[in-house]
Amino acid sequence: MDLSQHHYAVSITWTGNRGNGTSSYRSYGRDHVVRAAGLPELEGSADPTFHGDADRWNPEQLLLTALTQCHMLSYLHVAVNNGLVVTAYSDDAEGVMRLNRDGSGEFTSVILHPKVTIADPARTELARRLHEDANKVCFIARSVNFPVLHEPEILAG
Repeated sequence: MDLSQHHYAVSITWTGNRGNGTSSYRSYGRDHVVRAAGLPELEGSADPTFHGDADRWNPEQLLLTALTQCHMLSYLHVAVNNGLVVTAYSDDAEGVMRLNRDGSGEFTSVILHPKVTIADPARTELARRLHEDANKVCFIARSVNFPVLHEPEILAG
C-alpha cells in the first residue's frame, strides 16, 4: 500500500435550474449539492453578493473552513510531537478575496485567530511557536498561493 498518495472524491450536482437553464445571468439559481460517500450532503450556493443563497455554504467559506480545520489538526499533531498538552482549541478565521475588473477574483490572505488552551502555563512560548510548525505541515496551507497568517491567543488552565 502506497501511503505517499491519497485520493479524494466528491461529486457536485447543480440544483439551480429554474426552468430556463442559464438563459440569462439572473435566470438560474446557484444552488448545488456536494456529496461524498458515506457523508451527509452539503448544500452549497454562491455568496449572496453573487446571487447565491445565504442559507447555504459558499465556496469561499469552504476554502476558509478547510484552511482552519487543517491548521487545527496540524497544530494538535505538532503539539503531541512536542509534548504540549492542549485542552481546548477554537478559531475565528477571516479571509480577504479581491475581485478583478475582468470578473475573476482570488483570495489575497487568510488570518487565523486560534485560541489555544494548554495545561502548562510555562509552555506558552512553545505553544505560540508551534503555529509556525503547524503551518509548514498543513496540507491545505501548502496548497494555496496566498499567505495564511496566524494571530494566536494562548491560554493556560
